[in-house]
Amino acid sequence: MKTVFERPKSLRERLMHYCPGCTHGIAHRLVAEAIDELGLQDDTIGVASVGCSVLSYAYFDCDFQQAAHGRAAAVATGIKRVHPHKFVFTYQGDGDLASIGTAEIVHAAMRDEKISVIFINNAIYGMTGGQMAPTTLIAQKTTTSPEGRQAEHTGQPILVSEMLAQLRGNAYIVRASLHDPKHVIRAKKAILKAFRHQVEGKGFSMVELLSTCPTNWAMKPTEAVKWLEENMLPYYRLGEIRTPEGVD
Repeated sequence: MKTVFERPKSLRERLMHYCPGCTHGIAHRLVAEAIDELGLQDDTIGVASVGCSVLSYAYFDCDFQQAAHGRAAAVATGIKRVHPHKFVFTYQGDGDLASIGTAEIVHAAMRDEKISVIFINNAIYGMTGGQMAPTTLIAQKTTTSPEGRQAEHTGQPILVSEMLAQLRGNAYIVRASLHDPKHVIRAKKAILKAFRHQVEGKGFSMVELLSTCPTNWAMKPTEAVKWLEENMLPYYRLGEIRTPEGVD
């Protein structure tokens, strides 16, 4: 019988700790598939963030470094400068990257560091109990905004990709989503293109992936997918936000 679907070589055979319906698992698989298809496994160094994905180093079958909260881009920068011929990527959530790690990601992009960033945006703090994140939408309820986020008190949700796209350089920044098969396929293509951007020595790349968090959204997985589609997609537009030629 012909094998048509199997575990990527860059993904270890073990159970994941993510909640049912969470799309971190899908993101992990796509990253591992991209590493395999580009033949990068033996030359890859990943950097794990702090958050729900803190154990990502346990799932990817390649060299990995754990970074302090928010410092993944800075750690990746150091690794890439010491080992310029290695493929270096970070895997970060929105709480890690867009809050405590804002300075690190901005300056890594500003310097056009030759690293790749996988940025999971589920509009909430996941691991720590569902608090409001910089990416939480207006009127979205969280444990720290039980009546919904209010712009007059906490400002607008930060558009990280659009913010970084304003920086000069050869950056490649794209936003994709993991809420249905069609968009998962597109997300895989975005990851491959971003990884090739580093392999070809062109500079900084980031793939923002819109993800679900059924547990902290207090929804069933099917409800969470629908909520993402109806609420996140209108605000976080999909597609290439920046290419080496400039802002889209």
